[in-house]
Amino acid sequence: MPKVAVLDMTGKEVGSVELSDAIFAIEPNISVMHDVVVNHLANARQGTQSALTRSEVSGGGRKPWRQKGTGHARQGSIRAPQWRHGGVVFAPKPRDYSYTLNKKVKRLAMKSAFSGKVLENNLIILDSMNLESYRTKAVVEILNAIGANDKALIVLPSMEDKIIKSARNIPGVKTAQVNTLNVYDMLKARKLIILKDAISKIEEVYA
Repeated sequence: MPKVAVLDMTGKEVGSVELSDAIFAIEPNISVMHDVVVNHLANARQGTQSALTRSEVSGGGRKPWRQKGTGHARQGSIRAPQWRHGGVVFAPKPRDYSYTLNKKVKRLAMKSAFSGKVLENNLIILDSMNLESYRTKAVVEILNAIGANDKALIVLPSMEDKIIKSARNIPGVKTAQVNTLNVYDMLKARKLIILKDAISKIEEVYA
């Protein structure tokens, strides 16, 4: 089992915790993580882009000139794609880009992301994060103390309103609960900060 040090809010080591081999010590599957990230980005697309085809553009009900004898190329409508203000060829229309992946694939990708952070020494276990009030400065001081002041993802065991609201204005820092974690945010973050109480929930969800 991988053994990771537990830090307090000042960055001092206050103990250690043994993590599950099944979640934090597997061989990261890069291909599966890539598939899950592509799926996440596709599902996030609004799909509201739209343009008009030649049948939807106004005007152009008659031929601009007769078929032969003018010296010009034959034209059927001034709203054909080659004309200014003409319709768009194969115009994009609103569509749903989302698709589903197997649960086993998503679970393997999550385990691979966790294990990758452990291998890269980018996993930080925090004993607790007790804030007296809603203060962004307090969270910044904690992140600086533990060496995670750039692109960090803080994993919370439950809804911690003070932490979430205090951290949301810090550039590059995000918070997530165990049940809202996703591979995209984990890979995007340089440091994965997990509160100690969230470890048991992670091992329970992804076992």
